[in-house]
Amino acid sequence: MTYKKDDRIALVHTTDPHTALAPRDTGTVRRFDARLSILHVNWDSGSTLSMLLEDGDEVRPL
Repeated sequence: MTYKKDDRIALVHTTDPHTALAPRDTGTVRRFDARLSILHVNWDSGSTLSMLLEDGDEVRPL
């Protein structure tokens, strides 16, 4: 899937054991690096954790 700046997403799963983000948390895409499959997100909670889509992180569009 391709993501564009300002797309709204929800977290399905993250492999990061240190984040406070939980499934169903929502955010706004800042940038998507398709070459590396990294999704840069401004989460509504204030987090800026990026999603590593090829390493097990999963989001869904809203």
